[in-house]
Amino acid sequence: MEQASLFEASDQETQPLASRLRPQTLAEFVGQRHLIGEGKVLRRLIESDRIASMIFWGPPGVGKTTLARIIAVHTKSSFIDFSAVTSGIKEIRGVMQQAEENRRYGDRTIVFVDEIHRFNKAQQDAFLPFVEKGSIILIGATTENPSFEVNGALLSRCKVFVLQPLSTDDIVSLLSRAISDERGFGGQNIKIAPEFLEMIAGFANGDARSALSTLEMVVLNGEEKNGTITVTKEILEQCISRKSLLYDKKGEEHYNLISALHKSMRNSDPDAAVYWLARMLEAGEDPLYIARRVTRFASEDVGLADPRALEIAVAAYQACHFIGMPECSVHLTEAVVYLAMAPKSNAMEVAYLTAKEDALREIDEPVPLVIRNAPTKLMKNLGYGKGYQYAHDTQEKITNMQCLPDSLLGREYYRPTEQGVEGRFKARLEEIKEWKRAHGAKI
Repeated sequence: MEQASLFEASDQETQPLASRLRPQTLAEFVGQRHLIGEGKVLRRLIESDRIASMIFWGPPGVGKTTLARIIAVHTKSSFIDFSAVTSGIKEIRGVMQQAEENRRYGDRTIVFVDEIHRFNKAQQDAFLPFVEKGSIILIGATTENPSFEVNGALLSRCKVFVLQPLSTDDIVSLLSRAISDERGFGGQNIKIAPEFLEMIAGFANGDARSALSTLEMVVLNGEEKNGTITVTKEILEQCISRKSLLYDKKGEEHYNLISALHKSMRNSDPDAAVYWLARMLEAGEDPLYIARRVTRFASEDVGLADPRALEIAVAAYQACHFIGMPECSVHLTEAVVYLAMAPKSNAMEVAYLTAKEDALREIDEPVPLVIRNAPTKLMKNLGYGKGYQYAHDTQEKITNMQCLPDSLLGREYYRPTEQGVEGRFKARLEEIKEWKRAHGAKI
């Protein structure tokens, strides 16, 4: 547990760059425009001094602690920085009692709890009576979904605000300010190319603290000559452990690499697929971006040839979300190798694209009356649902009922291959169609 004043003097010389540059006002705060942009809900609450207890949910380095401190300054509240790692129920109650005393003298207290998801149920419950009485305004910060990690009773008394990773432009803006601001390197002559700032921002993956730490490292290791510190590409590569892998995640090389990964898996080449995966991850690519593309591949290029492919891809995405880099690299490798080795079928992609063409061309095609719902008497009188056959009532669990509009009778969208498990789907589909023909269905 730590209790400190926002105005406490500090040794600027020994503080990390990220601490020295911590924004003090909303005007200095970068990112989260969906919450604190002009006219947005959280900004209105702050400016009107109507702050209530809340939870900030978002990844590391996006400003959760900073925003809580700014709120305390703006609302002229006492600020208590409370660690969920080092504090127990005894410490919680001690601080709450002090906050209650402050309230009696007209002083408002904001208690900021970092990593609130680390508190157990009893510890979280200890806040409840003081939140309910208004003794404190609780601001909790978590990187985990509060729906699962924060007690329902406490969560129901807090407004949840979702903070998003900072954009590359946001982080470049922060880095540029660090170069010019007196609290940063403003008193020094720093020479660093704009594209290097973009690289640092890109590798930070939305984490401002990480980006500022990297900038501090490269500046401290820069080449000093005649009072000027120059950051070279070699220094940047050494400090972030990247050499020839630097690339712009919005540029051509980004798309070249994801294309190489996709096409290597499609061509059943696990070695090439793993190589391109490693190239992207080691160049600082967001693992969740790769996981999303892998999930798309599972249905676009494997589909029902191996239905487990989608399960494995989704599980890899969840693993990336839960633990992040570098640990999640092995989960992505497992998914990529599995998909590369799986039998291939693009029948899902072909089916949808073909149906899409008809859907756009025949956009006003009415739903056949037989398969319309009839929740009202008027609809029943108009023939909605008339003649509907409930498949589960039949022995074969199939009927000869027509489900496509008349103009599309005979259209085939799903054309299964014989690859892997999809061969079974093909045989089953042929059986279904043969039965329907034999029973007078129009197909």
